[in-house]
Amino acid sequence: PRLYEACKRIEEVAPGIRCPVGQARITPGFDLPARYVIHTVGPRYRIDKDPERLLAMAYENSLKIAKELGLRSIAFPAISCGAYGYPMEDAAKIALSVCMKPCYKDLEIYFYLFSDNARRVWERIYNECTLEGKGKCSSH
Repeated sequence: PRLYEACKRIEEVAPGIRCPVGQARITPGFDLPARYVIHTVGPRYRIDKDPERLLAMAYENSLKIAKELGLRSIAFPAISCGAYGYPMEDAAKIALSVCMKPCYKDLEIYFYLFSDNARRVWERIYNECTLEGKGKCSSH
């Protein structure tokens, strides 16, 4: 209930919208095993315009908040890969290319994935990114 109430206190930027697609907001973690919850909204695949850019922004803006607060770690789900229909492989490439930027090297970044298949896809993409060198993933 306290987390829900904190979310309701986030200022609306448009009617019914507290966190636009690609942006991020923060609340205390309350009873969760985390000090903070960084909330973000990913794009709806094939519905929102420029979903690659918006998905990258969702990760980037979340990471920026974590860095600004001096956090040591952050955990992500596979943003937009559930009900929003983003293809797992494409989303992994985008997420990992953002998270592997040198400016985030001091952050421990975790991904919590909803199936063994998702984990295998993300591990494969991660291995491809690190083998290509420089921690860069091609999103095409």
